[in-house]
Amino acid sequence: MRQIRNKPLETVHRIGVLGSGSWASAIVKMLSENTSEINWWIRSESAVKHLHRYGHNPKYLQGVKYDVSKLNISSNIEEIANNSDVLIFAIPSAFVVDTFDEFPLPDISTKKIVTSIKGIIPEYNAIPVRYIHKTFGVPYENMAMISGPCHAEEVALERLSYLTIAGPDEVLTTQIADILACRYIKTTTTDDLFGTELSAVLKNIYSLASGIYAGLGYGDNFQAVLISNCIQEAENLIDAINPIHRDVLTSAYLGDLLVTAYSKFSRNRNFGFMVGKGYSVKTAQMEMDMVAEGYYAVKSIIEINKKFQVDIPIVHAVYHVLYERISPVVEMNILADKLS
Repeated sequence: MRQIRNKPLETVHRIGVLGSGSWASAIVKMLSENTSEINWWIRSESAVKHLHRYGHNPKYLQGVKYDVSKLNISSNIEEIANNSDVLIFAIPSAFVVDTFDEFPLPDISTKKIVTSIKGIIPEYNAIPVRYIHKTFGVPYENMAMISGPCHAEEVALERLSYLTIAGPDEVLTTQIADILACRYIKTTTTDDLFGTELSAVLKNIYSLASGIYAGLGYGDNFQAVLISNCIQEAENLIDAINPIHRDVLTSAYLGDLLVTAYSKFSRNRNFGFMVGKGYSVKTAQMEMDMVAEGYYAVKSIIEINKKFQVDIPIVHAVYHVLYERISPVVEMNILADKLS
């Protein structure tokens, strides 16, 4: 883990953000603290017009007021990509493939790519950096990822938050860390690109487990045991897939897991809570106005682990409840007996 950064440095890169959801909106807010020009791709032309006219996103983080003089907002993805040296992908993982099928990107193989997708690409059972590498020909050394612990809603409220920028190129990760750091955002960097990506996938699954247990009426004492087991399970799987030295007790791993498992802003916890309360998976999905990425991730992690054969009982329990329609009461009671 590299040192924490508290104030921004200037960067020469032209930054482009792809996506219009809550996290994309939060990233643009952070970037606008330090940059005079941001390219922002939004697929909805009506949202583009609304932002130009009123200065806020009509659907997400409506309370954030943007200085539109700093924003080049467009529904033309080719224009945004061609005018950016660094592209930040901020599209929910479940929609990435369909988005780029509908809105093809130009050649981005020589650009710097930063993913803030925080999920898995379900069609390929792939973490975002692997999908981008395979699909668009971007070398891993030209990529980085943004991890938490950080919820978009708290960025909107300008509550002090911390981000970790992961990637093999220290120059790139430092530049991204510097351009995101501001009064309410502190940043660190790490070279553990794959481990950080995997951790961001797993914490969504574990947050589903936390929510299911909360919905079933389990208390804080049990939640502490659950999360301590989650971080151990995550470490075992991540180390099997990408065996390098890492400290999973730092904020990019344990911190991101904690905020996603406990926060009222966590979509995955809220989704799991509804399932624990007796909602069907389909009904819970209909009630959510945003994507719970752990739902897609748990199926992919099960597939990925067929190669590594790591013991991941918490992941399996969530899978059984969501995909095999096992009663949450039965399945989570069985899991509780396995925890220590």
